[in-house]
Amino acid sequence: MPNVMLRNNAAGQLVLYITKKDHEETVVALEHSGPGAWGGEMQLSDGSRFYLEPLEQTPKLPLTVRVKRL
Repeated sequence: MPNVMLRNNAAGQLVLYITKKDHEETVVALEHSGPGAWGGEMQLSDGSRFYLEPLEQTPKLPLTVRVKRL
């Protein structure tokens, strides 16, 4: 379960940064992005997938969280 940082880039896209690997990718799909839940399965631009336990509301970014690699 790696620690990652989620933030928005200059274009307004959600970006996931994997701290230990110094690797950054754009999130192309997020399972839950509505007002009632935010998170779930994330698909990155390189094809890798991660799971973030859904949060009750959209978080203020940047945010550091633990995710599960799928």
